Amino acid sequence: MDRKIKLIWDFRGPEALEIAKHHVVHLEEFSNKEDLFFYETDIQAVNDMYCMAYITVREVNMIVFRDALHPHRGEVAP
Repeated sequence: MDRKIKLIWDFRGPEALEIAKHHVVHLEEFSNKEDLFFYETDIQAVNDMYCMAYITVREVNMIVFRDALHPHRGEVAP
């Protein structure tokens, strides 16, 4: 079975939420342009000054996403 991998980008500062929302748009554009499947994209607001944008992908595609998009970190998704 193919595992799901969550690739994460961290944004800090007063504009973190807006930057994270905008980053999700680019993640989806990249996936569609390259015709790569993804499970979901979203943001997570930790507080007013720290937000994360993420995309959940198949493990077999993770390296393509990682090398092209340079996430700050990744983790196995539930």
